[in-house]
Amino acid sequence: MVIRRHHSGWIIIASFVVALLLGIVIMPAWTALFRPEWAAMVLIYWCLALPHRINVGYGWLAGLCVDVLSGALLGQHALGFAVIAYLVVKLHQRLRVFPVWQQALSVTVFVALEQLLVLWVQGMIGLAHESWTYWLPSIVSGLLWPWTFWLLRRLRRRFRVS
Repeated sequence: MVIRRHHSGWIIIASFVVALLLGIVIMPAWTALFRPEWAAMVLIYWCLALPHRINVGYGWLAGLCVDVLSGALLGQHALGFAVIAYLVVKLHQRLRVFPVWQQALSVTVFVALEQLLVLWVQGMIGLAHESWTYWLPSIVSGLLWPWTFWLLRRLRRRFRVS
């Protein structure tokens, strides 16, 4: 009997690390408004693909990493990511049967919900945003979802992550 050693855990961690790095890449000021929520999209994908492995705890940890890397109030993104993870894990059977364009709409809603929770926390401490451009990352994340989904699914199948 041949025992194969799977490195599936490393693929998941590596995808989160790449998403976190993409979230802190320095960009010109006008393009920073259009920066998608990479970590949230990766979290949504893994919660959708492997709901038995990636859950609210991983969402909380990913959110804490985003808080630390962005210099935000500790826990504000963690709250949003935990809520996203909970909803995606609860709805994963429904979301899986959607075509990719409907999943993209769902991703837009999930990322907007995370942004709403962050805005709520920032409003409580007096740092609320007053511009409609605050919501652009959720729209861009939804637009980029088909390619993110395709890339992560290809990685999952290539390295047999289960």
